[in-house]
Formats: sequence, C-alpha cells, structure tokens
Amino acid sequence: MDAAERDLAIKAAWLSYVAGLTQAEIADRLSVSRIKAHRLIAGAHEAGLVTVLIEGQPAACVALEDRLADRFELKSATIVPTLGRGDDTGIAESLPALGMAGARFLHHFLERDASSVIGIGWGRTLAALAERMPRIARPSARFVSLIGSLTRKAAANPFDVVHRLADRTGGEAYFLPVPFITDNVADAKVLAGQKSVRDVLALARQADLYVVSIGELTPSTHLRRSGLITEAEYHELRRAAAVGDVIGNFIGADGRVINAEINERALGLGLEELRGRQVIAVAGGVVKASAILAALRTGVITGLITDEAAAVAILTEADRRPALAI
Repeated sequence: MDAAERDLAIKAAWLSYVAGLTQAEIADRLSVSRIKAHRLIAGAHEAGLVTVLIEGQPAACVALEDRLADRFELKSATIVPTLGRGDDTGIAESLPALGMAGARFLHHFLERDASSVIGIGWGRTLAALAERMPRIARPSARFVSLIGSLTRKAAANPFDVVHRLADRTGGEAYFLPVPFITDNVADAKVLAGQKSVRDVLALARQADLYVVSIGELTPSTHLRRSGLITEAEYHELRRAAAVGDVIGNFIGADGRVINAEINERALGLGLEELRGRQVIAVAGGVVKASAILAALRTGVITGLITDEAAAVAILTEADRRPALAI
C-alpha cells in the first residue's frame, strides 16, 4: 500500500482495536464503504501494523501448565491453544499462537528490565515471535545470537531474528559472523578463535535471559528441508540416535548431547553454558514432542512455551518412557 493508504489503514486499526468501533462506525468516521473499512483493517494486519497480545489461557491449558511445570521442575510453563490439527501439518498453524505467547513473555520481561542482554536462538518459531513483538522503547537492550548466523539460505538466517527484535525495541543486535555448522572441525576451531566471534560469545555468556527454539529430526524436519544440514549430516545424526537440537547442540532422547562430529562443527554456545541460567524454550507441534521432551530432560530449560496438543504428547511420551527421565 502507498503512504496514504497505509495512513488510512493505521487509523482504521486504531478505531477498531483501541476505540472499539464497529466496521460500520469506522466506515462512517473515515468516509469509506464498509467493504473498504474491512479491507483497511485486514491490510493493517497483513502489513504487520497490528500486534495482538492476549493475556490468559483456557482452563485446560492452565492445567497442562501445572503438570508440565511439576513434571520437569520448570519455573514457568505457558500452553497456548492448538489452532491447527495438532499433527505433522499443524506446525505452521501453531506458529502464530506460539509467536504471540513468546512475544508477550519477552515484552513483559523487557518492561521489568530495560537494560537486559538477551540471547536469542533461531528458527521459524522465534521468527514468529519477532514478527509479533510489540514496539517498546528499550535502547539499552542488547540481543545477541547464540549460534552462527551464516546459513545456506537467507530465509533461515538467525541474524534476521535479532535484527527484528532490535528494530522493535530500538536496542542493539549482535550476531556471529560465522556458519551455523562449519565444513569440518578444523574450520570450527579457526573461526572460534577470531576476535569478533570471541567478543560476541563473551556477550552471549553474560545474557540475563536466553530464548531458544527446539528443532526436531523427523524426515520432514525444517533443518533438512531448508538446507541447514545436508543429507549426509541428517543420516549421521539419525544413526547417532539424535532426536533434535537446541541452539545447534544435537541431543538424544535422554537429553544428552550425542557423540557425533557435527556437534564439534557447530559454532555457538554449548548447552552446559546455559545451565543454571534463565532459559525459555518456545516450540510446538506434536511432531516436535520427542525433541521437546529431550530438551526438557537436559535440565537446562527453565521455562517452556508450547501448544496444547504438543503438551499432551510430551506428557504421554514421558509417562510411556519414564526410565529416561532425569
């Protein structure tokens, strides 16, 4: 939309969400048709001019929050309603709700602490969080990427997430100017020794909060489809019994980092460096249940934001395989 149309869309959004006017009243106020008023409001959404934060969850979600928090000794658990079917194809449908809940958590955190250093992971879920983050003036906030920010495809670039969050807050963004996964261990050691890399990792270790996502290793995993890992790397991980990753640290069902060379080639913080810190994981979809359960079993995650269907699947699997629980 052009500048005039954008301005009109913003006015329509204000009249709808702040003033509480009906579309008929908005049409009358702006001297446009009702159809035009509807299109203006829809256009405001599509242009990212409207961010909605909903406080509170349905009772069933609250009950699941209590069960998850008790089972895995979490300091916080937030369960959002499942908006899709809750199966493998439901990940995309869960992203808006997970993004909104994650944005709400981060917004509240920044309201309390305006000068925080916040470590940020990568992935579609955290990109959805950044898209839904309301603007809040926090020029002293610093967002730092926890993993290498150079990927084979720009659509998966972790730097984009920290950049968006810095834009929404007026804060600063720091990214690791190295690959997500290097070609070999020797390259990883050389790059890790660079001053620019050491400086960003040093800042990441000082973070007051870590916000991470969790990747799964099913055949349709985003890691594989986006080219973040090669076919050879995917099969190496499957042979090593990996079920998922947290900031590039690939783990097995018991929550332990697997013994595979690829873990030595990932550039970023290790899981043990997050232990004892505030670490919020934002991830959902039934297909990710095993990976989320494994991440919880690391003992590193202190807070979880997930969807209702995934929460049920996580608890069901934990009951079925209690011997693996930490």
